[in-house]
Order: sequence, then structure tokens, then C-alpha cells
Amino acid sequence: MTHAAVGAPGARLRKLFRRHDHGGAPRLSPLWTFVAWLATLAFFAPVAWMVLTSFHQEADAATNPPTPFASLTLDQYSLLFSRDITPFLLNSAMASVFSTLLVLALAVPAAYALSIKPVQKWTDVMFFFLSTKFLPAIAALLPVYLLVKDAGMLDNVWTLIVLYTAMNLPIAVWMMRSFLAEVPKEILEAAEVDGAGLLTVLWRVVAPVAMPGLAATALICFIFSWNEFMFAVNLTATQASTAPVFLVGFITNEGLFLARLCAAATLVSLPVLIAGFAAQDKLVRGLSLGAVK
Repeated sequence: MTHAAVGAPGARLRKLFRRHDHGGAPRLSPLWTFVAWLATLAFFAPVAWMVLTSFHQEADAATNPPTPFASLTLDQYSLLFSRDITPFLLNSAMASVFSTLLVLALAVPAAYALSIKPVQKWTDVMFFFLSTKFLPAIAALLPVYLLVKDAGMLDNVWTLIVLYTAMNLPIAVWMMRSFLAEVPKEILEAAEVDGAGLLTVLWRVVAPVAMPGLAATALICFIFSWNEFMFAVNLTATQASTAPVFLVGFITNEGLFLARLCAAATLVSLPVLIAGFAAQDKLVRGLSLGAVK
């Protein structure tokens, strides 16, 4: 009975995972492969529909039921650039890139002090970082608005950079702490024996080893900053408005310009997609770092 009970889950796992004839990593059975592809297509379908709708005229995009085989056109994209979407994209890029660089510059030394060279009561420090995310952002909007107004920093992209850095820093510290905890202590001790200082250890030893974790953290912080809407729409007006604020302009009292909105959403999504595609190998390694001992 005991052997049968123990062997039953193993038999089910062997049915789920099949090994290649010549050995190697386990692979899913054809049924589960089909299910995985089906789930992938289900998640990708809205994105594909958005892209397809962006190439339609407004009359074709607003029909009910939709007309996916309507004639294609680039009119929506030309209208976007005639409406000057470029400053909004540049503001988003500046706020996202600069805040991500600041987050990494602050999070890596903090994570180093909390993992490799742990400070006293480091668990209390980690809880403090986590507690800063307990308060809903909307609850802090009014005090932040008053502070920014008194400082004369309304409608300024540097205000968004500071806020995005503060918003993403706790997440980055928690992520980088788990990544740096996997760095072998032996190489750090060897670097210290050779007389390497803290900055040298961080730049020449820790950074190359933890590069997948750095890439994953940077990409997540970039995405959060790029998609942030609440602070951008309330603290900016004309000079520092970001791409998500630009998208809201197509929801008017005259109606919803669906095809133009899909074209703008496609353009706004491209930088994140390109960044994710460029760093996909490091992203997968970074997010799985430490998952298997």
C-alpha cells in the first residue's frame, strides 16, 4: 500500500513529463503543450486585435459586430504624429530611464548591505521597505500634490523621476536582495583578499554575477514607470505629460476614437516590448535565480 501510494504521483508525473530518447531535460506531453499554446494565444489575442484595429478606419473599428477584414490604412498613425505624440513619448522615456538608473544605483548598495554584508536587524529594514508599499498611492496624492506645488515643481519631468524612484525602490531592494544572496561568498572573499574596495567589488565582481537579476529588476522598474498614470495625470499639464496621459485624450465627450486609441496604444507599447525582447534571456534567468538550489 505504501509503495503504491508513493508510486502513484510519480506515475502521473511520468505521464506529464516525457524525456527525450537520448536523455536531456524533461518536456511536456503533447496535450499540455497544446494547452500552453492555447493559453498563450488567449493572452495574445487582445494585443493582436488592438494592433489590427489600429490599421482600420474609425467607421470600421466602431462597427458591431467588428469587421476584422476591413481595408487597412496608416491614417491613424499619421494623425498621431500630426497631433505630436513625440514629446509625450520623450517625457515617458526620460522619466522611466532616469528613475530606473537611480533605483539601481540606490538598490544595489542597499541590497548588498542586506544580503552579502548584512547590517544589524536587517529583517526590520526589509520590513520597513515593504511597509512603504502598504499605503495606497491615491491616499498620498493630496500631500504629494501640495508639496510639489509649494516647491514649484508642478508640470516638471524631474518631479516624476523622483516619485517613480521612490515608488520602485522598495520593490528593487527586495528583488536585488534575493539575487545578491545567491552570489558565491568565495569570490567576494577572494576580491577582498586582493585588496578590492567596496565600489570595485560591486562593479567588477557583484554586477557581472548578478547581471540577470539586474536586468530583471531594471525591466520591471522601467515597465512600472512607463505605465504609471495617476501621478502623471495629476502633477503634469502641458510640458511634462507622459504617454499614458496622451492616451486619455482620445476618450472625449464626442465619443471614443477607437482606431486612433489603438494606434496610440500600439506605439506606447512598443518601447516596453522592445526592451523585454532585448533582455528576455537575462529576464528569464533573473526571475528564476535562486528558485532551484
